[in-house]
Amino acid sequence: MTHATAQEWQIDAVDVPAYLAALGVEPASPSLDLLEHLHRAHVSTFPFSNVEVLLGEHPGVEPATVFDQVVVRRRGGYCFEHSQLFSAALQTLGFTVRRALGRVRSLQSARTHMTVLVDLDDARYLCDPGFCFSITGPIALDDGARRVEGDRTFSVGRVPDEGWPLFSLNRDGEMEHVLDESTVHPADVRMGHLMTSTGEDSVFRQHLMVMRHTPQGHVTVTEGGVTVRWPGQRRSHEELGVDRVVGLVRELDVRVSDAEAEELARIVAGLRSRPGAVTLHRRHPGPRRRAHSAAQSEE
Repeated sequence: MTHATAQEWQIDAVDVPAYLAALGVEPASPSLDLLEHLHRAHVSTFPFSNVEVLLGEHPGVEPATVFDQVVVRRRGGYCFEHSQLFSAALQTLGFTVRRALGRVRSLQSARTHMTVLVDLDDARYLCDPGFCFSITGPIALDDGARRVEGDRTFSVGRVPDEGWPLFSLNRDGEMEHVLDESTVHPADVRMGHLMTSTGEDSVFRQHLMVMRHTPQGHVTVTEGGVTVRWPGQRRSHEELGVDRVVGLVRELDVRVSDAEAEELARIVAGLRSRPGAVTLHRRHPGPRRRAHSAAQSEE
């Protein structure tokens, strides 16, 4: 990774010692064990959240802003925040890192999902810390690679798109997203964020989505209620009132003030009352929400 690229991505704007302290991880030389540890700690510490988007206060995705939002203010974030933060920390620790963009669920959707590729010991690994019900560790970016987590199997496969080579990340045989290895620059991230945070059809403006891997299992909170998944057990879902939904958002460590909690409650009530409103419990999204439907990967 060249100095110019590190400078372009403004990794010095990320306080990596503070990031590692938040994760409870000690710095060490690059290794697969450390990469595994960091990935699991990240998805267990920092929630996936679109609360900033719903509140209409999203400050943007510049690295310094991302660090402040996720680590200092503990507001959570989605792929553009998580992957930038994770890659900056890895790069500072001496890992060889490449950012990647991909399409969620469909080859026809926009390139609005960000992942992190890591070259280590003559292999390239896919890390995906910002994808809702994410993998908890790296998986080899190699056709046929598999990663078993409890009763779920993640796999990587090759997918051609008009002759252009793509990799797909699959969960239990179904595509989560596809990515390519073409060069990504910060402007691409800003453009993807603009689409997902302001686009009329963006799922992030139509639903509440807060999720995290916890000791009790993977917890998903939407405007309709809470879903908990634990390996080897049937998932549980409970419909909840608005106040309890907002309370669970806070319990998953998305930190909002009392005034913001009241505003979020008002927004959640509005989402629930829309004509034809649905909650995110279906495996396959409808066409309108395919543009960036990370939450529909939840089933």
